[in-house]
Amino acid sequence: MRVRLEVPATSANLGPGYDSYGLALDIVDTLTLTVHDEAVDPDCCVEVTGEGAEVLPRDRSHLIMRIIGEVLDSEFPDVAADLSQRLSLECVNRIPHSRGMGSSAAAVVAGIGLAAELGAWSTGVELSRDRILEVATAVEGHPDNAAPAIFGGLTVSLSSPVKSWQVPVRTLETVTVLVPSFRLDTEVARGLIPAGIDHAIAADNSARAGLLVHGMSNDAQVLFDATRDQLHQEFRRSAYPESMALVDSLRAEGLPAVISGAGPTVIVLAEAVPDTLLPAGFVAQRTAIDLGGYRVSREN
Repeated sequence: MRVRLEVPATSANLGPGYDSYGLALDIVDTLTLTVHDEAVDPDCCVEVTGEGAEVLPRDRSHLIMRIIGEVLDSEFPDVAADLSQRLSLECVNRIPHSRGMGSSAAAVVAGIGLAAELGAWSTGVELSRDRILEVATAVEGHPDNAAPAIFGGLTVSLSSPVKSWQVPVRTLETVTVLVPSFRLDTEVARGLIPAGIDHAIAADNSARAGLLVHGMSNDAQVLFDATRDQLHQEFRRSAYPESMALVDSLRAEGLPAVISGAGPTVIVLAEAVPDTLLPAGFVAQRTAIDLGGYRVSREN
């Protein structure tokens, strides 16, 4: 039996929606999981092409394989031991790593989704996508990237209790991501944000987060005002000065540009960015908004 799963990249925060907003993008990793008749060599059970092919492990320590094993153990314990020994995985990675485009969340969601499909195949018990979000949030720490990877589109999520809602996206079909050649560890960026925030900043960001929902659903003209952020981007400027300089230059031209996730990718809620505004070291990619979340199919 083989299971094929496609999971989208995501852009979290979107300016004022810190740790709560996320947008699914039509840049996908494709994973193919095979259940063999016999046990597979655990030291060479993963094939990787594309992003990260030079450095990612090929054994069961690979993040997706590890998540599959953990989810089988917790959700389908009666079949976990047998299935875990007979799995191999092929990864075609297109989501840039350590660029603020949700690559780790995509891997976590893919692992849970694949385990859910295995569990349904072997036991008849299905995991809901709401349950998959709960499991993914427990791994990731917050649902902002996992939710759009699971449900698609624009999502607004709570961490406690773990819940997510899809916002209808009617004013925008494509966005532009400006991906730099350099990377940034998420934990480095997160560590730069102070523990306390001024109430005026919090109030301003709250208003703009609400306005962003209106802009994506009803009126694209407000997206520039809706994407102004004071909660996290400025505090992280030293971690990605080139990206913030690009955000500054784009916004000076009236474009709704923000840091994608923890950076350093910049996302513009517009279909195109003039080439004259793109500095060296960044690659522009126009991408559709993914409206369905991860997709899975099974071959018996």
